[in-house]
Amino acid sequence: MSASAQPNSLGPDVEIKGSVKFQSDLFIDGKIDGEITSPATLTVGEHADIRGEIRTKSVSVQGNVQANITVEDRCELKAGSKLTGDLKSARLVIEDGATFIGRSEVTPKGVKIPMPAPAAPEKEK
Repeated sequence: MSASAQPNSLGPDVEIKGSVKFQSDLFIDGKIDGEITSPATLTVGEHADIRGEIRTKSVSVQGNVQANITVEDRCELKAGSKLTGDLKSARLVIEDGATFIGRSEVTPKGVKIPMPAPAAPEKEK
């Protein structure tokens, strides 16, 4: 990423009910009630409140998540974060001061997440 490029982000004043799908890394600091799916990295900010299902390449949690998380690579629970839900990941890091209520399954060979294929353009007749 170039120095001038800004990461995708949803600020604390954003509330979404429904599915969130993205292709590039995303920072969320707002409220999401629904499924989050991506082949990229998700960062959950300290003001975020996520309720639903998360399936991404990797995730870093700083806020509140009430969801099952499945990531292909790495899950980080930062100090002050709270995760209530089950977790599947290849690597797991839990910092001192993080709260995790649920079950974890760490699979060193990685977790394959089926991603929906992008919609194909319709052919003209």
